[in-house]
Amino acid sequence: MKSRRRKKEKPGKRRSASRNKSADPGHGLPIGLSSEFEREVPFEWTIASYDSRLPAVFSTPSMIGMMEVAAAQAIAPHLPEGSISVGTRIEVDHLKAVPQGAIVVARAKLTGSRGRFLMFTAEARSGDVVIGRGKVFRAIVPLAPFHDKASALR
Repeated sequence: MKSRRRKKEKPGKRRSASRNKSADPGHGLPIGLSSEFEREVPFEWTIASYDSRLPAVFSTPSMIGMMEVAAAQAIAPHLPEGSISVGTRIEVDHLKAVPQGAIVVARAKLTGSRGRFLMFTAEARSGDVVIGRGKVFRAIVPLAPFHDKASALR
């Protein structure tokens, strides 16, 4: 029986951790996980809360926040203990304005993953009207080191 030797790595090159599935905290999340997050738009979520000269319509940052919550909720029950997901990137179009008091539902669906990095399609609706859509990207991270690093930035 032949023994297998590991190839020597060239200086400056590292093996990708994503090849080692046991070290891959995102491995195993089923594609298709989804969730929705519904809220009535409060004044604080309108652009007028930032600038009183502007109308009290649902702001883009608030819509994105709802999409992020929906994505996080979709995978939360499936994460390894002691881990959370954090937003890393967004690609979202805000298509229609809705006023303060409107009911908005954000939906997110896991559509892909590469290691600990996850991609979701996301959509926000008010009634039958699509007010925003796009992609939300998240990463799975261990909670304690993430919290420590974030707290150190104060």
